[in-house]
Amino acid sequence: MATVNIFKNYQNFEEFPAGHVIFEEGQPGDLMYVVKEGEVDIFIHGQHVETVGPGGVVGEMALIDHNARSATAVAKTACQLVPLDEERFKIFVHQIPFFSLQVMRVMADRLRHMNLYLN
Repeated sequence: MATVNIFKNYQNFEEFPAGHVIFEEGQPGDLMYVVKEGEVDIFIHGQHVETVGPGGVVGEMALIDHNARSATAVAKTACQLVPLDEERFKIFVHQIPFFSLQVMRVMADRLRHMNLYLN
């Protein structure tokens, strides 16, 4: 995904070992993450629903709508994630419109996937 290019040289990232729980479903969330390197597995009610790789985002829903996390994120491999709080997210949205378009695409893809799953 092209989002990784925006954060390619970004030095503010967190490292997580494989198997580390990044966040849990039901927890409050004030950060979203951009996957810089590695892969993150997403689980809803304990069921694996997606693997997110470099350039993908996780945790965006809780940041945007201020509700509890809708899923659990677990590092599938050792990974580097760029944390974005609401203020930094808004800066990226205003300064890099492409970033907001990518986040919208991710959310649309996930909604479409869930609709197929439910039908």
